[in-house]
Amino acid sequence: MPREGSLRGAEISRRCAKTAKAVVLIDTSVWIDYFNGRASPKTDRLDELLGTGDVLTGDLILAELLQGFTRDADYRRARTLMDSLPCADLVGREVALLAAQHYRELRRKGVTVRKTIDVLIATFCIVNDHTLLHADRDFDAFERHLGLQVLDF
Repeated sequence: MPREGSLRGAEISRRCAKTAKAVVLIDTSVWIDYFNGRASPKTDRLDELLGTGDVLTGDLILAELLQGFTRDADYRRARTLMDSLPCADLVGREVALLAAQHYRELRRKGVTVRKTIDVLIATFCIVNDHTLLHADRDFDAFERHLGLQVLDF
């Protein structure tokens, strides 16, 4: 994780614990399956990770996830769990600029990433040396071409 005041990467918010151990950022795609009760190896792994302190979420993931709940009770349940996790500010100037470079580099290789938010999430993980748990094919190109670390199954 970057130090407070680091010029490299996005700053971790005050709620994020400073630790040297590996951190796994959980993408919205896995959270959606988790909250919808869809059993998969990825949601099972998320369930295992939740008690370890190794799970990280981010501001963009919070917004993307929580906006999708239609029932207030489901929103509150998800919000309670998400509020208990460390949360990173995923985008700052440096990550935004590097994300644009990543997008352009992938496009030159013939890959078009469908969602800008995925470019930002992948870039944050690359810059901060975090592993990503996801269920979204947009991240495959980042793993293949740019060194994104993902939990494999």
